[in-house]
Amino acid sequence: MATILVVDDAAFMRMRMSKILTEAGYEVIQAENGLDALEKYRTAKPDAVLMDITMPEMDGLTALKEIRKVDPNAKVAMVTALGQQQIVLEAVKSGAKDFLVKPAEADRVLAAVSKLCN
Repeated sequence: MATILVVDDAAFMRMRMSKILTEAGYEVIQAENGLDALEKYRTAKPDAVLMDITMPEMDGLTALKEIRKVDPNAKVAMVTALGQQQIVLEAVKSGAKDFLVKPAEADRVLAAVSKLCN
């Protein structure tokens, strides 16, 4: 099964998404900010990434751009709070393949990951 990197500065969001994904049979790696995500992407080479936009250290948009420098084919979906449409557009222009609105329902998380991995 595919390996998914879940990136969010909120531990409960990482745990929630990880639980949804592991119950569906995915292997999950967690990162708490963009800097951590970039490092884990380089070492683990996950099949897909679910990444929060607003985080300390390095935000999701910057991390997306850095990850795509390392791997132009990186499959990243951004996770956003409501009201961040402008940032979502920027993320799509920067190479994000999809986006989820928090708190994402399990079926939406699984649909996004399935789309990323195919």
